Amino acid sequence: MPLDRRTFLRAAAVAGGTTAFSGALWQRAFASGPAQPGPSPYGPLLSADGNGVQLPQGFSSRVVARSLQRVEGTRYTWHPAPDGGACFRDGDGWIYVSNSEVPAVGGVSAMRFDVSGKVTSAYRILNGTSLNCSGGATPWGTWLSCEEHDLGLVHETDPRGQKGAVSRPALGRFKHEAAASDPERKVVYLTEDQSDGCFYRFRPQSWGDLSAGTLEVLVGSGTGPVQWAKVPNPQVWLTPTRDQVDGAMRFHGGEGCYYTRGVCYFTTKGDNRVWAYDAAAARLDIAYDDDLVTSGEAPLHGVDAVTATASGDLYVAEDGDNMEINLITAEGVVTPFLRVVGHDESEVTGTAFSPDGSRLYFSSQRGKSGFVAGTDGYTFEVTGPFRR
Repeated sequence: MPLDRRTFLRAAAVAGGTTAFSGALWQRAFASGPAQPGPSPYGPLLSADGNGVQLPQGFSSRVVARSLQRVEGTRYTWHPAPDGGACFRDGDGWIYVSNSEVPAVGGVSAMRFDVSGKVTSAYRILNGTSLNCSGGATPWGTWLSCEEHDLGLVHETDPRGQKGAVSRPALGRFKHEAAASDPERKVVYLTEDQSDGCFYRFRPQSWGDLSAGTLEVLVGSGTGPVQWAKVPNPQVWLTPTRDQVDGAMRFHGGEGCYYTRGVCYFTTKGDNRVWAYDAAAARLDIAYDDDLVTSGEAPLHGVDAVTATASGDLYVAEDGDNMEINLITAEGVVTPFLRVVGHDESEVTGTAFSPDGSRLYFSSQRGKSGFVAGTDGYTFEVTGPFRR
């Protein structure tokens, strides 16, 4: 980014050009702009453990799956290139689902844990798709798996594997990345991984049924008040969805997307930003931008997957850089939470907390080898005293 633009953005932040968020999660944060570097509430990162993960005091990691290897205690072979993921309650235990971002095969795998955290089974819940990148959980307990190609679809899957997966073309055909459900406004937000992509929302005719509804695109010129406009032809088109509405706001490479406490947070890799859409106020702001760091070094680069805890902390994964998951606290501090060592050509994917908030799951998509096919992928679990 040219120095003049960086200087301008920083000056705008200091002057209050980037306003404080009105969503409940950030009511007390960012009085003078986006998140700034500061000390972690968990303390500094320690030396890497036996799994190559640097964590704060009191936290520990384990590898729960490796690509193309059987999941321990099962006969199921974990998929290559693990990407987006989420956790779902399952009796006293839970299920972690994980996309496979490979062409032609794609799909989704699931891993079931009992109340003690022991893996009891693993299985497939989606087959025959392509480049399944990220997605999102729904309030009614399904996983939306998003295909990342120009005619990509969203597939609704059953984490328990009891019902067959169903494609949802009403959510549009484009280069899907992630999805986030807003149960208050009864919409699903969607990101698009294009350099001139858009931010969408889908309004189903009936909440809980994604077979029909209206796809809308965000219209605006930057931070501040924004609007939504209907996409005329979301399913069958000659003109891509992002080019069908005049004034649609452009985002440089949409990535992760997560809704919590009235705000939908999403990331854009081209400008390394975490955005915050305050749904009640219909207002867009910036939660983090490495060019808006006014003191010290920006710790977070290559923004990608994002998730949150009930306490209001965001966890943002890096695609590359130094393979960190950074914490953005509700007080507006951005700081490293963990770092994966020795996976230099990989990316951190699939961040998700167990239903009780005590365990964080994530993957290193290409592992130590960095092989583009993702055959050396690792899926990790971190336990410790998370703020819940």
